[in-house]
Amino acid sequence: MTENPEEPRGTAALLANGAGQHLVRLRDDDKPPAAGGSRARLNVLGVHLYLEREDGRILLGLRHPDVAFAGRHYHFLAGHCESEGAVACLVREAEEEAGLTIDPGDVELVHTVHMVDEGGDDQPRIGLVFRARTWAGEPQLREPDKCLEWVWADPAQLPEPVVAYTRTAIEAIGRGVPYSELGWPA
Repeated sequence: MTENPEEPRGTAALLANGAGQHLVRLRDDDKPPAAGGSRARLNVLGVHLYLEREDGRILLGLRHPDVAFAGRHYHFLAGHCESEGAVACLVREAEEEAGLTIDPGDVELVHTVHMVDEGGDDQPRIGLVFRARTWAGEPQLREPDKCLEWVWADPAQLPEPVVAYTRTAIEAIGRGVPYSELGWPA
């Protein structure tokens, strides 16, 4: 079969030829079961702040014992995206949780971790770890019901216990590895 160079190709071609009229947005409970009878699960998107001082120490928070995930474990400053982009979420969470001001232009993605939730609900999650090159302010406990303390930790000697995917991301960032996976069946 030869292609006509004047015909549109790819997604644009499909839409131009009427394929868009067949697109339907389904609710999770309307989706047909995937192979094996299970339903597709959407991935939760979380953002994480890798904040590093000039001396190489990074910011970690000790999670409150009553939080739903990883109580009494050290973890990045983090949050879930709401009705916003990932960088906007990171900037918002830094202000809400620790009183830090971050310019979105000073943020870079340094690691992505794709995991099945360690909390036991098998919820797939994607964690975007961003480094802020500059920021204003010193970490403050702004949500004491979620975080007991902020510490500047040596990435080579992390405080214990630390959330497993936090450790994985910190080690990967140190090696310049941009992506990791955790908890998926082999």
